[in-house]
Amino acid sequence: MSLTAGIVGLPNVGKSTLFNAITQSQVEAANYPFATIQPNVGVVEVPDERIDNISALFRPKKIIRTTFEFTDIAGLVKGASQGEGLGNQFLSHIRQVDAVCHVVRCFDNPDITHVEGSVDPIRDIEIINLELALADLQTVENRITKVERKAQAKDKEAGAEYAVLSKLVEALREGKAARGVELTKEEALIAKGYQLLTAKPMIYVANMSEDDIADPENNGYYQKVKAYAEAENNDVIAICAQIEEELSSLEKEEKRTFLEELGIPESGLDRVIKSAYHLLGLKTYFTAGEPEVRAWTFREGMTAPECAGIIHTDFQRGFIRAETYSYEDLMTYKSEAALKEAGRLRLEGKDYIVQDGDVMHFRFNV
Repeated sequence: MSLTAGIVGLPNVGKSTLFNAITQSQVEAANYPFATIQPNVGVVEVPDERIDNISALFRPKKIIRTTFEFTDIAGLVKGASQGEGLGNQFLSHIRQVDAVCHVVRCFDNPDITHVEGSVDPIRDIEIINLELALADLQTVENRITKVERKAQAKDKEAGAEYAVLSKLVEALREGKAARGVELTKEEALIAKGYQLLTAKPMIYVANMSEDDIADPENNGYYQKVKAYAEAENNDVIAICAQIEEELSSLEKEEKRTFLEELGIPESGLDRVIKSAYHLLGLKTYFTAGEPEVRAWTFREGMTAPECAGIIHTDFQRGFIRAETYSYEDLMTYKSEAALKEAGRLRLEGKDYIVQDGDVMHFRFNV
């Protein structure tokens, strides 16, 4: 299941440094605007201690973690919706992603130039959000012109679409995001077809200095971003991209020691990855045995046959039953034999909604 989050923000806010850390790849992170023009795509492992705990019991030959994709999108600037700074190209890159990680600069450093000449995270957020809203407004206004005449002629489908477009136009003209517009289930399906940039779920990533990261609440810039994000009902995660880049080259134990020394319970990157994963309603189920323990990504609400189909279409086509138990029960009983004995191993049918942390073995016949 290939889903991707796009890392966006103004030039020189730390996007490429964050991306380097996420993927442990060295894309150019130069101190000038537009160092990134083609989007860089990286696949990351989703941090999940459950797969390590399951593997400790099964001792498999192979462990395969679930993954998630991040795309580093070049820095947008004011006027991007009108084509400024290669804006149209960058906006089309954002259109391809499923969620947006908006990196905001929350540190002072005279050696790192700011495209707007000063550090002001709320201004920076509003520049990006306005450019995305203006690009969406253009899309919606173009569409409404085509639909309006049909709607006036009492075309039922056009009428329904016109009602959705009218709601969106009103919000976008006020510079608001499409994701904040209240739509019914049917209206949301219509709106999905427009691929609006501001309809995509968003996380704010506050990039701060090494001195501030142990206690982000004392950073005035972070406080402003946090209040702004809460008003929009969005998450904000505090990170120091520079530290995260250094951490990415360390082994697991060294990483843990380094974080303890800094007084940080969990790396900012792990929180960004987890947050992006959950933002898209993604969950994990496991398959476990001696040859292999593997984590699989699925969307919340998927049935057992649909989840079987993620492994192979034959599994879905010939689905019979799914032997299922929960991760929590496995940690309690320590083996499948003990789970069976305790009556905690279940046989689930075609209507079963798979839960996060389920361990499954599919029976099928093709």
